[in-house]
Amino acid sequence: MSLKPASNPMSVVGTVKGPGENGNQYVFITSDNRHVRIGEYVYYEVREAGAVRKILGKISDRRLIDHLPDRIFADTEISPEAIAALVGFTYDNPEIYEVSVDVIGYFDPSLGFMNPRKSPDPGAKVVLADDAMLQQILNRRQPQTVGSAHIGSLLLREMGAVPIALDVKELVSTHMAILAGTGSGKSYTAGVLIEELLLPHNRAAVLIFDPHGEYGTLAEMRGHPAFEAADGYSPKVKVMTPEEVRIRISSLDYYDILALLPEMSDRQQAMLSKAFRILQRHKRGDYRWGIQDLIAAVREADVQVDDDGNEKTGSSAPALEWKLEKIERSSYFHTLEHTVSPKELFEPGQITVLQMNEISQEEQQVICAAVLRQVNHARMSTEKELISPQDENFLPYPVFILIEEAHRFAPAHEPSRCKSVLRTILSEGRKFGVGMGLITQRPGKLDADVLSQCMSQFLMRIVNPVDQESLKYGVEAAGRDLLKELPALTKGQIIISGACVNTPVLCKVRQRLTKHGGETLDAPALWQKHFESHRIQERQIELAPVAVPRRSQTVRGRSID
Repeated sequence: MSLKPASNPMSVVGTVKGPGENGNQYVFITSDNRHVRIGEYVYYEVREAGAVRKILGKISDRRLIDHLPDRIFADTEISPEAIAALVGFTYDNPEIYEVSVDVIGYFDPSLGFMNPRKSPDPGAKVVLADDAMLQQILNRRQPQTVGSAHIGSLLLREMGAVPIALDVKELVSTHMAILAGTGSGKSYTAGVLIEELLLPHNRAAVLIFDPHGEYGTLAEMRGHPAFEAADGYSPKVKVMTPEEVRIRISSLDYYDILALLPEMSDRQQAMLSKAFRILQRHKRGDYRWGIQDLIAAVREADVQVDDDGNEKTGSSAPALEWKLEKIERSSYFHTLEHTVSPKELFEPGQITVLQMNEISQEEQQVICAAVLRQVNHARMSTEKELISPQDENFLPYPVFILIEEAHRFAPAHEPSRCKSVLRTILSEGRKFGVGMGLITQRPGKLDADVLSQCMSQFLMRIVNPVDQESLKYGVEAAGRDLLKELPALTKGQIIISGACVNTPVLCKVRQRLTKHGGETLDAPALWQKHFESHRIQERQIELAPVAVPRRSQTVRGRSID
């Protein structure tokens, strides 16, 4: 096979030595220590079917194979270059490297990357891919175009030189996961992604489950010039505080109710299940019921008949009634109020932040499960034309749902109300336009089936070996070679892999347009504030005893003050 010389000699970085350790790898020799870095992109050219193809590859390893004698480096007082010149060693770059490259293939605009399945011939020139080439072939969509999400730029190039834009269609339809250790910038990255979804060229319908109240700052998108369009578009931001969250009791199922109740005996569980069946029979056609309706069904379920045919209430009903009244006292569950219907939560160009930072873990689980179940049902019923536009479940457009702290809602080895609903949506949601995004700092604690359904992965710094090991099975094969980079990544650096990009890339996340709401508290600064003079004076005033007027003294009825 004949080779065409590279068009730009200045970008040639080495010469092919031969095949690598496997059929998808080759090795080249270079003295260039500046440009030849692990993770960098290079290519060689071949002529095939009358066309010249650039076969892209990624540098995966390099090792020093020839250099100045060690004796030259031993004397720290004398420059190695001076000694090398004395002995007649006159090369400008005396070090020689053997570099391994994993072949990605040539890019076909309609088919993506195609692997040639043939190593380059020895002697072929290896060329450093330029910025313009990488921008075109790494991105499924170009920045600022409809359906693109500009997340940042290629890490190994100058900041902004090669912007990385994700394919929003693939991102939201095949689901995504942001997996990162504490403090690596996962919530910041999620904020950038949400900004991109709400910019005028996307105008998405987004819901965020926010257990820590970190996403309220997205309200800054209102009136921000970057989010406004000539047609008058400006994103709506709806931040629902815990006080505004109301779930209609009748939207819960038996297992939701069970999750909200204290320790239940087997008999009480059986009685509750029977009561649910009675309730469904009585309320046929009326989908709204309350706790008192369920309590009445429990009493009916616990009626026993003695040998003489007399009805007698059993002992389980009173205990179960007391436990059910606990739900009735909750601030979040009501007979009629329902503030989280699909019509309330979703609209193109609107983001709804469901803050749950004051809600208990059990209640968060049930609220999340109920909302997800209703949204999934709404999209299915709307697509099948089973409901009218007046129905609260009418949802005529795709939606995207982001869940922060996903390992809480779909834990690996524990029961969870959300897990089965999440599995259903992740496996079937693509057909009906329900996209999911999961964020976790403990991928090892996230259910493996749930993680494996996320076809786009955003990986940030992770040092826990258990979490690193879990990623090998949840991340697509093409991105596994980058997993060894995870411990070395710094804040804001991210590996993007999967359906939203043409090939896995190492990226630096761009700066947010809105303020980040998840900053770590500066404890030393807050401690210092405690000793500021005006704060000390305020505390002294608060602690000072209240002055009580002295009682006047009298002698024989006359004051002596």
